[in-house]
Amino acid sequence: MSRAPASFAPLNTPRQLIKAAAKRFRSARLAYGHGTLNADDEAAWLLVHALRCPFEDLAARLDQPLPAKIVQRALQLFERRISERIPAAYLTHEAWLGEYRFYVDQRVIVPRSYIAELLQQRLQPWLRPRQSPQTILDLCTGSGCLAIVAAHSFPRARVDGADLSSPALAVARRNVREHRLAQRLQLIRSDLFNGLADRRYDLILSNPPYVRASVMRTLPAEYHREPAHALHGGGDGLDLVRRILAEAAAHLTPQGWLVLEVGHNRARMERAFPQLPFIWAETSGGDDCVLLLQKAALAEIPSAPARTPRPAVARRRRAPVR
Repeated sequence: MSRAPASFAPLNTPRQLIKAAAKRFRSARLAYGHGTLNADDEAAWLLVHALRCPFEDLAARLDQPLPAKIVQRALQLFERRISERIPAAYLTHEAWLGEYRFYVDQRVIVPRSYIAELLQQRLQPWLRPRQSPQTILDLCTGSGCLAIVAAHSFPRARVDGADLSSPALAVARRNVREHRLAQRLQLIRSDLFNGLADRRYDLILSNPPYVRASVMRTLPAEYHREPAHALHGGGDGLDLVRRILAEAAAHLTPQGWLVLEVGHNRARMERAFPQLPFIWAETSGGDDCVLLLQKAALAEIPSAPARTPRPAVARRRRAPVR
């Protein structure tokens, strides 16, 4: 086994390791947003993975000396995080949405959708307590995370997860198996709705690519570790959003709902689709990220809505939250 990197000196307690790693992370100007939001939490999360213990057990062990092999394991994770700019979720092959754990690797983006918060509330107040959907579609399912959270939130529903990427669907299949949902959750390779024939759903969820071309070029290195096709939404970020809005009504039941995540793009959406009565959900990210529409509101949308002109000067936006 290789020796600990000199930059981390002799450290042997979780508190010392977290403090030293967080200092290095800040100096290296790492970017966060793939499960944690700051250097201290990122260091703690990687250390917990090295310890192979539940996160809630860390506080009781902060000042306990660690075996050399665990220290070495932690230091190697810290060094890779700095030198390779790999998000912690890829280093640990683990990501969480609420209480649910998912396997991830670089075939899929790291789960981080605000829609999960709405699912944990069973989409109330829009869905009444006894108005549970019987059929659900997660469009652009990626790792399968939203499809799986939906299946847990609505235990009597049948759920489809659709994605164009075969590698992503391989990851999703693993997660479906681990959550023991194979009897209720089907994965389908489909370019948006194209592979779904005439299927109809009470609820369609989607967290599609919505990052603008100008923003893609300015994203931190960590985001370029993710599949570009799962982030890039075209010139103004709305290429796939337009298709979803134009085609969703044909795949909704009469009282069905579309729940669509669009990043912090409320103003752009309202300019592009002034005729649509968007309902904007309040989430931990604000009230400009997730919209809801019922089928009746979508029925009259043109098949190819006009594209919003790109601004003359593109402003740098913060990294996308998905």
